[in-house]
Amino acid sequence: MKIRFHLDENVNGAVANGLRLRGIDVTTTRDAGLIGAADNEHLAYAESENRIVVTHDDDFLRIVGRSLSHPGIVYAHPRRCTIGRLVHGLVVLWRNQTQETMHGRVEFI
Repeated sequence: MKIRFHLDENVNGAVANGLRLRGIDVTTTRDAGLIGAADNEHLAYAESENRIVVTHDDDFLRIVGRSLSHPGIVYAHPRRCTIGRLVHGLVVLWRNQTQETMHGRVEFI
């Protein structure tokens, strides 16, 4: 199955726009009604919707470090990854991975 992404609230909305322009299925925190929600709620949403979480929040790395079962995380350091670089990296993942191969994995962009 093709990857579907969920951007947590600290990822710039321009990333969602860039992905949508390329035909990639993506939700944002606003789309999902999760503004101000805890990280665990984002993970639960992503799991229920079969989506990979994209974040700049390193708290997600600690949470998933305690659990092998998560839908997959893409982490981009907020000061080292531009919007363009993040969009490009997500497009590469989308082209080369599947929802199944990403399950339980953490990718760094």
